[in-house]
Amino acid sequence: MKTEPVYVGIDVAKASLEVAVHQSADRWTVEYTDPAVATLVARLTALTPSLIVLEATGGLEVPLVGVLAAGGLPVVVVNPRQVRDFAKATGRLAKTDTLDAAVLAHFAAAVRPPVRPLPDAATQGLAALVTRRRQLVDMLTAERNRLSCAPKVLHQELQAHIRWLERRITGVDADLDQAVRTSPIWRAQEDLLRSAPGVGPVVARTLLAQLPELGTLSHKTTAALVGVAPLNRDSGRFRGRRQVWGGRAAVRAVLYMGTLAAVRCNPVLRAFYLRLRAAGKLPKVALTACMHKLLTILNAMMKHQQRWDPNYAQTT
Repeated sequence: MKTEPVYVGIDVAKASLEVAVHQSADRWTVEYTDPAVATLVARLTALTPSLIVLEATGGLEVPLVGVLAAGGLPVVVVNPRQVRDFAKATGRLAKTDTLDAAVLAHFAAAVRPPVRPLPDAATQGLAALVTRRRQLVDMLTAERNRLSCAPKVLHQELQAHIRWLERRITGVDADLDQAVRTSPIWRAQEDLLRSAPGVGPVVARTLLAQLPELGTLSHKTTAALVGVAPLNRDSGRFRGRRQVWGGRAAVRAVLYMGTLAAVRCNPVLRAFYLRLRAAGKLPKVALTACMHKLLTILNAMMKHQQRWDPNYAQTT
């Protein structure tokens, strides 16, 4: 007898987990502790689910996802905005933890997002360092902005904090360098990415840590993950302006800075940018197109393990 597939949604909070099974009365709450999670894994294993879906919740979901994946369960972490739009489209406007778990289970059954390999512990550690560096840079920028307009009585304190942040950024850079250099695979991948003019250590390490799919997916899928794929806005005879949005904002921000350097020192990207500008494209539109092209080139380089080659890049 053929059994119906089982789809599970889990809403993650700091102290508890709300679990729901699609088209079932099964709803239960679990404490977010190691013993309770181990019991949850055993219960879910008995259900043999086809898919378990969780929302990204700023890192709270990471330990649970690791335990579920280690238990051989098919688990996917999805964008909360996508799930919220799905809930609105199905007429569920109210929002509670229990309802969110049910919506996640329904989303799993209707959309069935693909299960992708999870980053290993080393990649998660590298991603944490990259994220921490970005946080420190943001704080440093904020403190420098405050110093420019703060009263003199605060200058000494702000300057001391700025010096401390600068030292911490240097320390994190050293930790990142150590993490990459002690891994032969990462060292080779970073050297390959940095062979492209305009790609420095920050861009290369951000891509390694926060876009581990680079080189394993098609260029269109990779562009969509980062949020640099142009999206149509057409209806009937109306043809709207193509726009980019969504995706991994942290990766996109770093790629933007790398592209700014590339259109100055990378002959292929510079020629592409000037050609777009000569065709009447706005500077930001041309830069976005260059971001897409640079990402496409880097994706091909990683896929074929080929270092920068201007002739090859022009045909990519």
